[in-house]
Amino acid sequence: MTHKQTDDTTDLQDMRLSSREKHSHALLPLLLMAGDYLAVVLSETIALFLRRFMPGMPSPDFNIPNIYFFVIVPTIFICFLYVMRTYQPTMAFWQLARNVFYGVLYSILMILMLMYFGKVSAVVSRLFVAFTWIFSFNLILSFRYVIKRFLNSHGLLQIPVLFIGAGRTAELVLKSFRHDAGYGYRIIGFVDDHPISKQLAKNYPILGGFDDVERIVQETAVDYVIITAPGLSNEEMLLMVDKLQPYVKHLSFVPDFIGLPVGNLEVSSLVDESMLVIGVRNNLASAWNRALKRIFDLTLSLLGLVVALPVGILIALAVYIDSPGPVIFAHFRIGQKKKVFPCYKFRTMVPDAEEKLREYLLENPAAMAEWEDSFKLKDDPRITRVGRFLRKTSLDELPQLLNVLKGEMSLVGPRPIVRREIIKYGEYFRDFALVPPGITGMWQVNGRSDTTYEERVRMDSWYVRNWSVWIDLVYLLKTVRVVFSGKGAY
Repeated sequence: MTHKQTDDTTDLQDMRLSSREKHSHALLPLLLMAGDYLAVVLSETIALFLRRFMPGMPSPDFNIPNIYFFVIVPTIFICFLYVMRTYQPTMAFWQLARNVFYGVLYSILMILMLMYFGKVSAVVSRLFVAFTWIFSFNLILSFRYVIKRFLNSHGLLQIPVLFIGAGRTAELVLKSFRHDAGYGYRIIGFVDDHPISKQLAKNYPILGGFDDVERIVQETAVDYVIITAPGLSNEEMLLMVDKLQPYVKHLSFVPDFIGLPVGNLEVSSLVDESMLVIGVRNNLASAWNRALKRIFDLTLSLLGLVVALPVGILIALAVYIDSPGPVIFAHFRIGQKKKVFPCYKFRTMVPDAEEKLREYLLENPAAMAEWEDSFKLKDDPRITRVGRFLRKTSLDELPQLLNVLKGEMSLVGPRPIVRREIIKYGEYFRDFALVPPGITGMWQVNGRSDTTYEERVRMDSWYVRNWSVWIDLVYLLKTVRVVFSGKGAY
């Protein structure tokens, strides 16, 4: 496929999508349903095993008829997952997590209701139902992630899409598509009078200018179009939409709302006036949502301590053997409402770290510049051998679960900062101070230390303005993947 501008009709006709290319993604819901079926059956199997063999459980011979196990229960799950629109070919993963949660919840409630009206609730284990609930949500979401990642990485069952606009906005949209497993688009090309992005022009065909867009859409037979040209005037945007809407099944556009808390937009229409009214909700302004976030943190932290305690004991021994001295290091950080708190970590540096840092920076001007820019060093001479491993895996942050239990930190939130960093946040510090800092967050799952300081600040601000429990859940899942990859950690 050529990467130069293709203006003539012959080239576009050669790129015309076949019926198979246009509609192959229609098989995706069937594949996802098959994955959901396996996830539900596996969840039932695990739940049944735990119910039978947990110590002290009565009726170890408890069993479920095959018709319920393999047909009725999975069918209920798939029906509610369909109602919750989880079989759409493209959806942000955090939205998918939310919809899957409700789909699983409604499925369990329906099963309990059927048990009650069928008068079998007395003989069906409630523990089995609870285990099925927990494992089905986690396995369905995990199966979805693996399936979508596999399909996207191999270019299978994707939706062909045409982009109108080849500038910075298009780059950001593509970056989001690449990082979010919920999306599955195949880019057939771009339309732009003057492509600003050299990267897009190099990697994708530029099929023509804005005046050619109607002809390009007709001749390529593309059904999905995304307008990423927020610089267009209202009249130009309306004209573009009017031109394309008769020829495509799905037309979307990115408005000039960059920086707005778009995760909480509420859109309503004034039909008579052909107008939209857009509202913005601040979720963290709600006392209920703040309480929900706190309950979420406490529940997962207490569960996490079951695993963290034995692991923490082993890490403490390794830290002491490698570098005798205190195994826990408390560094004072700025928290919610500008309160200073001791942020706990396993010690990863030599005991005389500050003196060693001072000497190193005086001897290395390049390192001094790096430190002044980000307060981090890629080759930090203070870090011990065990400390380097702990930082690479983020295991040094396990003691911060104590900060979460004390209410000083959250599982997910802005990066905890020191006082001298406040000036770097500027006006964004107001967002930072609204919530407790997090053990993990946006910057940790989007490059970690490989991101610039300005990018980290914007990520922290975006998180606060767009918070939801589903975003927290997705970032926790992404953190697991990032920690195992070790990318960007030092």
